[in-house]
Amino acid sequence: MAVGRNISVVTNFILLGFLERPQLQIVLFVLFLGIYLVTLAGNLGLIVLIRMDSHLHSPMYFFLSNLSFVDVSYTSSIAPKMLCDFFREQKSITFIGCAIQLFFFVGMGGTECCLLAAMAYDRYVAISNPLLYPSLMSPTICVGMAITVYTGGFLTGLIQTSSIFRLHFCGPRVINHFFCDLPPLMSLSCSSTFFSQVVNFLVVCVVGGASALVVLVSYGYIIAAVMRIHSTHGQMKAFNTCASYLTTVILFYGSGLFSYLHSNAGYSQDKNKVVSMFYGAVIPMLNPIIYSLRNKEIKEALKKLKKRKKQMSCLCAM
Repeated sequence: MAVGRNISVVTNFILLGFLERPQLQIVLFVLFLGIYLVTLAGNLGLIVLIRMDSHLHSPMYFFLSNLSFVDVSYTSSIAPKMLCDFFREQKSITFIGCAIQLFFFVGMGGTECCLLAAMAYDRYVAISNPLLYPSLMSPTICVGMAITVYTGGFLTGLIQTSSIFRLHFCGPRVINHFFCDLPPLMSLSCSSTFFSQVVNFLVVCVVGGASALVVLVSYGYIIAAVMRIHSTHGQMKAFNTCASYLTTVILFYGSGLFSYLHSNAGYSQDKNKVVSMFYGAVIPMLNPIIYSLRNKEIKEALKKLKKRKKQMSCLCAM
């Protein structure tokens, strides 16, 4: 068989996962299962709450519900397979399965980058141009922005996945990771990875850099607008509406850039597993918690939902 056709040489990969610590398998399984269930409950609950409460039918919460959907999809691209592998002696994944997993993981990561930029622009318009906000962020424009965000994210996934799976994989086929990620896959290639590294770097710089630039410019204008508010209470209120978003941005960009832009020479697979787990599972779990704890409108919506449930239970008891 021709070596140049990588799919005829390697038909599957072996995922090591956390085998270097077999004594912790049960503890890690329970921990990661808990994180995944909390992620699903928190994000899906937030989506349902936003749809149920008419007071939350605004551009800000439209994008927030999309962020929750992306977070669920993002973590679901790796968590179910990882949890099942805890009980398998050979944690294998097919060549095609690996490509699909990488595509969705990277695609949803790119989508989240673009979505955070859209959310920053929304906050800029709301604070800097409140009178024009309804027209500048109409439902049609919001839907158009969302379509652009998902298109950009999946183009990111397609480009990066294609750049990796054009490489030749002729052995070894053991991935020292718990899912198919870019750095460990590149380290397995028996052909030159220079082109793939350049593509990876450019995509991260273009998508991550462009979205980060939108965030920085938007928040530069936001800070300038807030400083012009004479009331201290008004300034604090404006900053509080942005605090949750900024926390999400710092966590996501910080861990993502560390993982994808550090040099291969200093590449530590164990360290990368921890970082990947942080931005692939922990951040999606934290996002709804961060927004719920600091957002007054979501707290009020939760109170109304609890009150409605209490009333329903009283009616049923009669």
